[in-house]
Amino acid sequence: MNEQPTLVKKRIELLDVYRGFAILGIFVVNIVIMNSTFLNQDEFALQWTSSIDQISSKILQLFFYTKFFPIFSLLFGLGISMQALRLLEKGTLSFSFFARRMTILFLIGVLHILLLWSGDVLNLYAILGLLTTLMIKKSNKTILFLAAFFLFFPFYDLVLGYLMELLRFKPEIYLDGYTGETVNHIIKSGTYLEGLKLRCLEYLTNIPMLFGFLAPIAISMFLLGLYLGKNKIYDTLDAFILKIKKPMLIVALVTNLYRIVFLFVLPDFEIYSTEIFRPIFIKLMVLSDTMMGLFYLWVIGWFWYNTKLKNVLSPLKYVGRMALTNYIMHSFIGLILFSSVGFKLYETFSPSGALLTAVLVFVGQIMISKIWLKKFRYGPLEWIWRCLTYKELLPIRK
Repeated sequence: MNEQPTLVKKRIELLDVYRGFAILGIFVVNIVIMNSTFLNQDEFALQWTSSIDQISSKILQLFFYTKFFPIFSLLFGLGISMQALRLLEKGTLSFSFFARRMTILFLIGVLHILLLWSGDVLNLYAILGLLTTLMIKKSNKTILFLAAFFLFFPFYDLVLGYLMELLRFKPEIYLDGYTGETVNHIIKSGTYLEGLKLRCLEYLTNIPMLFGFLAPIAISMFLLGLYLGKNKIYDTLDAFILKIKKPMLIVALVTNLYRIVFLFVLPDFEIYSTEIFRPIFIKLMVLSDTMMGLFYLWVIGWFWYNTKLKNVLSPLKYVGRMALTNYIMHSFIGLILFSSVGFKLYETFSPSGALLTAVLVFVGQIMISKIWLKKFRYGPLEWIWRCLTYKELLPIRK
């Protein structure tokens, strides 16, 4: 089968705005982790007691944590379906094409971990993205059922724990003997090779979180995005956004009420800490955050089509068109800011400082992306991914 690059139709600007918005939210969360790893994060956070830092922490909890990963996952699944439909129209749709595409993404993720940062999700996206491509020709009912199943199934921890025990995989051993002080020393004063080793160990340690916590959200949102793409919702986004107005407002009200109760009321009650009920409360929080992320997309879409704020939101599209490049660029900036190869600022940023830095970096990315896209068709990593996928050197200049 002769695979040729699909023709790029007129871009749907709102989808690029969505991607840009997701990149902003992901960096706001990731810079906190870059500034202090999970190993020492809770203890590190206790020192920031000023009003502005307490407010910043609440902003992060209420509006950012666990809300942007579902957004980006949904858009990834939507992108898979849109590309699949274009290939189907040309009669060139094949599993081998997506297998190659996801393999390349997986390798980019490996390099990301080794060279820049352990908090990579591209490996996860590549594995789950390949599974999602197997569902392209399934019925809408099947896709939606599986999306709901993966989102609501409550026993992932038990299943993953059983599998790890079966495989005798013990992720906790990889950072055994490491302390917050040890990690601080390696990141701020160690060699690049010592940092590389630490990144590998951190990634292996985080595998339960990746596959027990993030993977169910990702595959669920991939499938929802696949469903929306198969039904070409993107062709009538304005009408679709108006159609779901009432349920989205109800979702926002319910999820916000629960999130406030979870964060600021439940911790004062003994039931919150019990082995039986705590996992249930956490699962409901994850569901609430996921729904809140979808509500963000609805709000942006509603403003885009029904108000004069389109010009305010429009610059996000430049970052969105280069989402992969800008995502990786965040890790490079984090390496320069926090590690021994740069400014050695690890565990020096307050919550307010991290939030402000993320916003300023993102504004810079908007300007750089806009300048780049005036001369080039794709971001640099998007172009490399595309060339390797189609196995030919494609033009990048306009």
